[in-house]
Amino acid sequence: MKDRLRVYAYSGCGTCRRALKFLSAHAVPHEVVPIRERPPASAELQRCLAANGGEIRRLFNTSGQDYRRLGLSGQLSSMPVEEAFVLLAGNGNLVKRPFVVRGHEAWCGFDEADWRRQLELPEA
Repeated sequence: MKDRLRVYAYSGCGTCRRALKFLSAHAVPHEVVPIRERPPASAELQRCLAANGGEIRRLFNTSGQDYRRLGLSGQLSSMPVEEAFVLLAGNGNLVKRPFVVRGHEAWCGFDEADWRRQLELPEA
């Protein structure tokens, strides 16, 4: 196992609860950071953006109320990355969760197969 995981999560999010349960079931050391109170920093967002092939939309919680209220779906394709990072770092509700940081790596969302690969866990 590499570095300890920092998992940005929201307690009211079912996906976050499933991800944290998965980590506990596999005895993966991690710390939980409340994403609404302490969103990921720009450097962490940059790492996740690189891991997602530069697709800024993948970092956003596109089903969230704040995303819809701000009308971001029509703006992201032309929005400068720096502006998107300001939005994400300033509003944890906009960040796709759970958002995970491990050393110099970052990823978001929960897909069990992907997490098994990232965490070098055996197949189910």
